[in-house]
Amino acid sequence: MATHVITGAGSGIGAAVARRLHARGDELVLHARDAGRAKELAAAFPGARTLVGDLAEPAKLSWAFSHQTLPDRVDSLLHIAGVVDLGPVGDLTPKSWRHQLDVNLIAPAELTRHFLPQLRATRGQVLFVNSGAGLRASADWSAYAASKHGLKALADALRGEEHGNGVRVTSVYPGRTASPMQAKVHQQEGKEYDPGEWIDPESVATTILMALDLPRDAEVNDLTVRPGR
Repeated sequence: MATHVITGAGSGIGAAVARRLHARGDELVLHARDAGRAKELAAAFPGARTLVGDLAEPAKLSWAFSHQTLPDRVDSLLHIAGVVDLGPVGDLTPKSWRHQLDVNLIAPAELTRHFLPQLRATRGQVLFVNSGAGLRASADWSAYAASKHGLKALADALRGEEHGNGVRVTSVYPGRTASPMQAKVHQQEGKEYDPGEWIDPESVATTILMALDLPRDAEVNDLTVRPGR
């Protein structure tokens, strides 16, 4: 039975992945930003453990984890949580830049640092749910895209560093996916949101589980998922 540490399990792609892994009996360690959210996740996924720490304050994660019991075994670390705040460069404030960089890039790096010893021991896997914005940046997407371009760099560097330790590193680049984040994006864009037009989170979850379950003689480095409609 594998043990998975997951961020973003409360909604969208993260929730879909957590449901699939929970249904097949894997052990889940679900990250939550606060105690209230942890209680909700524990109720949604009976038997799962929770780990509390605010991704928006990555410098405090080490302190938060020092007051909790980290899992002894970790087979995969799934970075799925993320935030987005659109706007032209001329309008985005340092606060907006910092928030997106902290949650989308610096926090995943810090979480990875904490769990690398366990991942090396199991020859496990780190999976980053990136974005199409991590491959190309469009107008009004500068801060979010910068955080996701940085996440790609983090994954690529980590893959080179940990290959000799048997740790696999995968980046998944979903296109627009029906989720609360996508509803927020449409609101910021001033567009009507129809979830039926975009990728079902379950479809992205299928690709993530494929990468996780791939036999050890192979590794998926980069996986792009686009709307099929």
